Amino acid sequence: MDDALVVGIIFFSIVAIVKIVSDGNIKKRLIDKGLAEEKVRHLFVPAELSVLSNLKWGMVLFGIGVAALLSNLLPYRWSDEGTFGLILVFAGLGFLIYYPLAQKRLKEIDRKRDQSER
Repeated sequence: MDDALVVGIIFFSIVAIVKIVSDGNIKKRLIDKGLAEEKVRHLFVPAELSVLSNLKWGMVLFGIGVAALLSNLLPYRWSDEGTFGLILVFAGLGFLIYYPLAQKRLKEIDRKRDQSER
């Protein structure tokens, strides 16, 4: 079982690396061919938005980890359903905490963009 897991992780890691490299090459070719900026703009994610996406998933995974830890540390063991419910609650809390932080950051990004256009 452990060998299958290692093989799966290696396989999907190689697939992810190949996809990232090929996407970058396609984007470079589109730019080199001189496509209109409007057509290519949707292919590029601004760095600020990728940071927000990383923050979101980091908070959700942190919540899942806290839920799993709590389910093991409580004086009595929960059933699998209780643990799964706790994981969903903490993942939801991660999303709820992320939302106001992201809205605040997006407003700051828009404000900076408006100031730079003037």
